[in-house]
Amino acid sequence: MIKAFFIDFYGTVVHEDGHVVKKISEILSKTGNGADVSEIDRYWGKDFRDKFQEAYGDNFETQRELERQSLQDTIEHFDSDADPDELADMLFEQWVKPPIFEDSKEFMEQSPLPVYIVSNIDKADIEEAIKYHGLNPAGVFTSEDAKSYKPCGKIFDMALEEAGLRPNEVIHIGDSIGSDVKGAGRKGIRALWINRNGRDVPNGVECISSLTDALSVL
Repeated sequence: MIKAFFIDFYGTVVHEDGHVVKKISEILSKTGNGADVSEIDRYWGKDFRDKFQEAYGDNFETQRELERQSLQDTIEHFDSDADPDELADMLFEQWVKPPIFEDSKEFMEQSPLPVYIVSNIDKADIEEAIKYHGLNPAGVFTSEDAKSYKPCGKIFDMALEEAGLRPNEVIHIGDSIGSDVKGAGRKGIRALWINRNGRDVPNGVECISSLTDALSVL
């Protein structure tokens, strides 16, 4: 019997920071060696993901710190004279005041089950974002709490334990195949991939196009 929803936050409940990332990449192109914006995006994205994978346990660092390091690496790689702190603040502002998807509040208000947020983000940032939008989840579990990032299963283990739930009693919803669908699946949690843009659905992946669609699977 399903007793609760776990739900990712950025990219699922609220919009990701993609437009800010693009703007920063454009700034680095103009202030650096003139590299193409897409090349900067790829380099920065890979550098950030690599740092994510290495941040675990005693080596854990907050997402803000990883972003600062990655942005500094990218600035240096493309010979830019941009101010890393100024650019990082553009991202951090998005993290605490992200635009919300139209169906998010409806889903959380209509859900007959408690909704727990499980997200790769720093605790203070998501708490501010939740307050900004007036949301009232049953609980919030972050990578900072778990000292690891999805798809590592530690954050799911922590959420299950603190919520007093078993894997077969939860449905997890998220926008990332790797972090959410595979991460939850490895812990025996049923996962729904929210696919708002009509992308091709991989074999074996259960897909919804809006958060309110998840209510019909109960």
